[in-house]
Amino acid sequence: MEYPPLAELVKDKWPSDVLQRAKELQAEIGSIGAYSHSKGVPLIRKHVAEFIEERDGYPSDPEDIFLTGGASAGVSLLLNVLITPNETGILIPIPQYPLYTATLSQFNGIPIPYHLSESDGWSTSLAEIESALAEAAKKGVKPRALVVINPGNPTGALLDLTTMENVVRFCEQHSLVLLADEVYQTNLHSPQTHPFHSFKSVVRKINSPVPLISFHSISKGVKGECGRRGGYFECTNISEEVRAILYKMVSVTLCPPLSGQIGVDCMVRPPKEGEPSYPLYKKETETIHAALAQRTKLMADRLNLLPGVSCVNSPGALYLYPKIELPDKAVKAAEALGKSPDTLYALELLDETGICVVPGSGFGQKDGEHHYRLTCLCPGVEQYVSALEGFHRKFVEKYGGL
Repeated sequence: MEYPPLAELVKDKWPSDVLQRAKELQAEIGSIGAYSHSKGVPLIRKHVAEFIEERDGYPSDPEDIFLTGGASAGVSLLLNVLITPNETGILIPIPQYPLYTATLSQFNGIPIPYHLSESDGWSTSLAEIESALAEAAKKGVKPRALVVINPGNPTGALLDLTTMENVVRFCEQHSLVLLADEVYQTNLHSPQTHPFHSFKSVVRKINSPVPLISFHSISKGVKGECGRRGGYFECTNISEEVRAILYKMVSVTLCPPLSGQIGVDCMVRPPKEGEPSYPLYKKETETIHAALAQRTKLMADRLNLLPGVSCVNSPGALYLYPKIELPDKAVKAAEALGKSPDTLYALELLDETGICVVPGSGFGQKDGEHHYRLTCLCPGVEQYVSALEGFHRKFVEKYGGL
């Protein structure tokens, strides 16, 4: 797509279905150096709708699809539209991907945090959401939307169908827009016991009128093409008037990146069985999924053997989010440096081992608790975890034990 003559110059090197896909997209798009429709290339939006229909078993309309520069751009757009500055509250899970708190701050929205239950595998509790909503009401905050990240970031937790239906009914009851961040939907380590269900399928199954925006991205899955900035969101139960406002808003930025849009097309339209590219695609994706599942389990098992560490074995996404008990001396040392204790831990870990983790204070956590997010991608995971184990024991010993 970047240089179309390449298809003819080395045509014997490419599977025929790759060439056919490129020609089809070239006929629709022309040069990818030009603008597209502000909502994205119509043919690619059609393919996204077909992907959603096949995934969920319910119809999807290409006119309800907006291609975006990554899921983050879609989240930012929706929060901008929903927020009345210094008045609107958005329910967000804690721990959460910091995109939400940062964007709320940017648009002067008010975060309404609801805590996930670590002891229950980072599950989502309706009682906790109710409590957060009641607390917001006392402060005069007007709730407008509920964010759910499924599978979770940083927790990797997956919602079951019963919880999802309860969340949808809750949004109906309180007139909330449901924002479903589903970018890790193909990152499943135990799909037989922990499958992914989209909120779109749940809303359609129970015939709910709840306004739903669902986000997806090429940044995750097995592609990891985060630098191409490709994603989409789908509108469900959103009025034509609101969709027109969204269209006007996306038109301001002209269009999402064309290479990212092509990445979305690749994500939602992978090779099918019987096509020349399918055997290699199947081999590569199965190998990646198996490696991620194995690395995640190995890391969780080893972390749980360390003194003062407990770690939920994540069934999805790309992370582990262990809880660490830190000696009082370490807490005081962090305070003296003006840092959170988990930041002190993370910085010393980086200095000693080269391992970079994200302190839990960046994701939100309960007072007195300490976590960090660990990414489960790297080959050579045994060496990686061994270095982490050695550091943790030295850290605890350095600061006087637990």
